Amino acid sequence: MNTELQHPAPEHFILHISDTHFVADNDLLHGSVDSDENLRQLFRDFVKAQVKPEALVFTGDLADTGRPDAYVRLRNIVEPVAQELGAKIIWVMGNHDARTAFRSGLLDSDAGEESVDMVHDVNGLRIIALDSTVPGKHHGEISDEQLAWLSDVLATPAPHGTLIALHHPPVPSPLEMMAMFELREQSRFEKVIEGTDVRGILAGHLHYSTFSTFGGAPVTVASATCYTQDLNVAPKSMRGQNGAQAFNLIHLYQNKMLSSVVPIGEFSTVYSVTAEQMAAFERMTLEEATTAMTAPGEESDVEPSSAAEAADGELAESVR
Repeated sequence: MNTELQHPAPEHFILHISDTHFVADNDLLHGSVDSDENLRQLFRDFVKAQVKPEALVFTGDLADTGRPDAYVRLRNIVEPVAQELGAKIIWVMGNHDARTAFRSGLLDSDAGEESVDMVHDVNGLRIIALDSTVPGKHHGEISDEQLAWLSDVLATPAPHGTLIALHHPPVPSPLEMMAMFELREQSRFEKVIEGTDVRGILAGHLHYSTFSTFGGAPVTVASATCYTQDLNVAPKSMRGQNGAQAFNLIHLYQNKMLSSVVPIGEFSTVYSVTAEQMAAFERMTLEEATTAMTAPGEESDVEPSSAAEAADGELAESVR
């Protein structure tokens, strides 16, 4: 089938995961959520796709109460997967994390309570892990020192541009209560990134997927892997739910960032197309492909070629 591609292959592919909220002693979060198993399920599902992201970016709230054993379990789950995929791991602080335990458990660092700000190179793409947390608080802030550091880093463009990963997203929320927990003084952050090579911002914190723009860059917020926020609630209320957990696939093209939400879990199959069937489909002409996709009861006057007949009607049946 001859079709002209409008977009080239992506330059970079990133797996964006957030808010794992591992609890102490492998207990259940809020008495019902198995945070560890949810992350294991995510990886069991993802590896089936047989695709290779360049990095796994975790945007904060990795441990629910900052317990050291939670970071050990998280690392033991993630590192073997990252090694199998050949992917770099990028950890970002969240308001539920504790800096000393975070640094020790995930970064093998003894820097203690210093802000966890790091620059990572991923095949020419710069990913900046920016610590937006305030110890002991749930809202976010970026200090004057951090903004000055960020400005210095961004003064030199990276070969493939920059992504900034932080926990608190610089976006509004349909949940009024989230205003208490948002990133404060966002305009100061915006002034630093405007006009730079920042191609996108990755964040978490909200426990639901959402998208916006900030400082001329797209913002993508990954939902939590532990529990999510129900957006169908009365004004000035909140409801956490054990469902709709998801993660994001981030594809970077020459002039755009594509973010795709992937739910965690197994679901019933509506149709399935094998690689062999797709190969047969691609050998068809455009007219034959249209015929193959014709729904039951519809008519077409296009005679199938040998390539179309080779598919034995299986592809058409599988996608109806």
